[in-house]
Amino acid sequence: MTAREGPRGKGAGKRGKRAEGRGTGLRSVAGQVFALEALIALLVIAAAVFVTFYQARSDTERDASVRSLAVAEAFAKAPGIDAALASPDPTAVLQKRAEQTRRATGVDFIAVLDLNGVRYTDSQPELIGTKATGDLSRAVVDGESYTELFRGAPNDAVRAVVPVVDDRGRIVGMVTSGVEVQSISDAVRNRLPLLVGAAAGALVLAVGGAALVSRRLRRQTHGLGPAEMTRMKEHHEAVLHAVREGVLIVGPDRRLLLANDEARRLLGLTSDAERRHVSELGLDARTVELLESGRSATDEVHRAGDRLLAVSVRPTLPAGRESGCVMTMRDTTELAALTGRAAVARGRLQLLYEAGVRIGTTLEVVRTAEELAEVAVPRFADFATVELLEPVLRGEEPPASASETTEMRRTALSGLRPDQPLQPVGDTIRFDVPSTPMATALSAGHAMAQAELASAEGWREQDPEGAAQALAYGMHSLLTVPLLARGVVLGMANFWRADTPEPFGDEDLSFAEELAARAAVAIDNARRFTREHAMAVTLQRSLLPRVLPDQSAVEVAYRYLPAKAGVGGDWFDVIPLPGARVALVVGDVVGHGLHAAATMGRLRTAVHNFSTLDVPPDELLGHLDELTGRIDDRESEGPEGERRRDEGITGATCLYAIYDPASGMCTVASAGHPGPALVASDGRVEFPELSPGLPLGLGLGDVPFEATELLLPEGSKLVLFTDGLLEDRGRDLDTGMGMLRSTLARPDRSPEQTCADVLATLLSPSPRDDIALLVARTRLLDPERIAEWEVARDPSAVSPVRNAAAEKLSDWGLDGLAFTAELVLSELITNAVRYGADPVRVRLLHDRTLICEVSDGSSTSPHLRHAAATDEGGRGLYLVAQYADRWGTRYGRRGKTIWAELRVGAEDAEPSEAAVPDLDALEDLAW
Repeated sequence: MTAREGPRGKGAGKRGKRAEGRGTGLRSVAGQVFALEALIALLVIAAAVFVTFYQARSDTERDASVRSLAVAEAFAKAPGIDAALASPDPTAVLQKRAEQTRRATGVDFIAVLDLNGVRYTDSQPELIGTKATGDLSRAVVDGESYTELFRGAPNDAVRAVVPVVDDRGRIVGMVTSGVEVQSISDAVRNRLPLLVGAAAGALVLAVGGAALVSRRLRRQTHGLGPAEMTRMKEHHEAVLHAVREGVLIVGPDRRLLLANDEARRLLGLTSDAERRHVSELGLDARTVELLESGRSATDEVHRAGDRLLAVSVRPTLPAGRESGCVMTMRDTTELAALTGRAAVARGRLQLLYEAGVRIGTTLEVVRTAEELAEVAVPRFADFATVELLEPVLRGEEPPASASETTEMRRTALSGLRPDQPLQPVGDTIRFDVPSTPMATALSAGHAMAQAELASAEGWREQDPEGAAQALAYGMHSLLTVPLLARGVVLGMANFWRADTPEPFGDEDLSFAEELAARAAVAIDNARRFTREHAMAVTLQRSLLPRVLPDQSAVEVAYRYLPAKAGVGGDWFDVIPLPGARVALVVGDVVGHGLHAAATMGRLRTAVHNFSTLDVPPDELLGHLDELTGRIDDRESEGPEGERRRDEGITGATCLYAIYDPASGMCTVASAGHPGPALVASDGRVEFPELSPGLPLGLGLGDVPFEATELLLPEGSKLVLFTDGLLEDRGRDLDTGMGMLRSTLARPDRSPEQTCADVLATLLSPSPRDDIALLVARTRLLDPERIAEWEVARDPSAVSPVRNAAAEKLSDWGLDGLAFTAELVLSELITNAVRYGADPVRVRLLHDRTLICEVSDGSSTSPHLRHAAATDEGGRGLYLVAQYADRWGTRYGRRGKTIWAELRVGAEDAEPSEAAVPDLDALEDLAW
């Protein structure tokens, strides 16, 4: 028994020794790593201690230098230092302060010196009166504050020297402050035990960490040495190349590190493929992208020549770290057909989702049809066309009769290539032959597929020449589907294939119908919006001025652009006023649609009516605000008493300006509207400050509107606009104002050219709000065509003024109007003299008409009445009304003006001599 057991025991002992030898000593990989890490840690910590020690000393010296300079400067610039130096005994004044400052700031000394360096104060009293050593000329001569490392008596120190300057800028002394080198050394040495302790702790931690790493490495390598691990690698490679699954190992730099035999066979790699970049291996582009991206993948199908490979990729290191990757692959060519069908199904679902997102992004019929054609190409068809009925394009209801759907307008066309043989957009498409795929689909109400176009006799009969061109081009398959919404035909969608070899099949019909159904709903919504938009535009344009009235005060140009998303309530107006004046109006109603357009018309009519009162702009806006509030109160009550604020006109804004060409004065008032831009003749642009007021209908209460007066030189331009011109997507009001200023700052342009330039600069492709723009270039009446007189409150003063007026009319060449003008002036002046108040003024304006104005300080308004046959007076105003084209009363801040307009050139306006009494007698007639 013992003889047989001896050899087994001996062999076991050898294996035990070999196993024991693996796990200990520096021969193992773990032991070598431990020794290397411990040595590196020791060297790094020793270097860190050395660097830290000298860095601490340097930091302490720098801190001492900064602190010394700060203390010296603070003490030198302290109140009373210069006065103390000029006192008889500076030491008595400054010694105590210096010591208090030294103790408070932690420096070792503060000394005050005279210009020769003699100490007035010092932390060591025995040094007072002695001269400080060292070169102090930088402070005394140059007036420079500086720090230095001073070596000498009484002690080496980091010293700061700062000159003391009196109120007249003279250097009257110096202040030195510093920290002794010994103090710095003591501070550094005090840190040394902590530094050594920290280094010892770091060394312990480093050695302990190295031991832990070595222990973990020993467990992972099982105590193997380098030679044994090399043999193990060779064994693993043998196994790796024997498996029937391809394996690629790629490094962090995306270069191939290893490829087994199966991977070389599947991918066709050459023998020198290792260390080459993955983009240089001749792999499929998707495979290269996957390897370069660094992402993980599981069973993705990639093509490799005529094979389909199921590929999985995993990183070699945890997430968040730059690493290589391992890719495994297996041949799945037999699953190609099933995979292809699944991919097609996924692609169709994705395409339907994209169609829901991309079709109907705008409320435009044509754009919606274009989006349908763009979605289908190239992922479903090579070419796509959309035809719509003419009423649908106009926003009208589509015809209900099937006989009226055989003629459509090609609205959209999209294709892989531009040289397609299909009829272009805008052509009329007819389906006269009932057997064409289009006509068949329309009659059936669902999609139809023509797999082989060459065999479609009806299609070829419909247009033989066009069909021949399409077949010659390569068109081989067609799928046509009607666009139905609410059971009514809106148009057709046709999908063609030329480059794609597979024809349309039955599985494509359901997808095409789903795609067409989504597009049809969007087209019908756009059609309805188009109809409402057209109605609102028509209403709004009918309410806006079509032709501007004739007037001489300003040269006017305007632009109005409705918003693409819906008509709003912007408006403008030019209203001639008595006295050759003109009113310029621009306004905005919040909201869009028919209600906003109708509200705009009501406000514009109200402004016209209130302008006949000839009141200042602020009063007119007050009347308009009151009217708006009453309208809102009435319309906000529903049929059962409920409040409906959405039907009112609250939120409207208005800017009203009156320009007088006789004086060049423009009076402007705003109800929540942006103020105008004023452009001088030299191109200088200003935005006058206005009191904006509140929008109309908000209820001002006791807060009135305020008017602003502007003096406009002749040739300047007044630019009125709505906020839609300035604000838009991606552009705020300030940016718009800046763009408008730069555009207007171009002199020597007509109002028409100014309008064109402003819109070219500020107009966006699809404005979200209406834009109203009004540009008026001012004119001034020729002073030679204006005549004024001051009239005394005496009836005898009427005749001289009348005679002077007759002479002025003769100078103007208006002798034919002399009698009528004298008659009107006599009546108006007599009335002012008798019943008015001082001052009484008369003014004649020769414009398009002859304007006679008589002003007085009374606010009493005359009124027309018919005198009885026996009355001695009362016919004066009646005669004025008979002989003048127009007449009226205008109230000012104080008093009133009665005016009358006489038509120039109306020679027949003068009555016969027998019909009119003598002018002197008319002065005695009462109103």
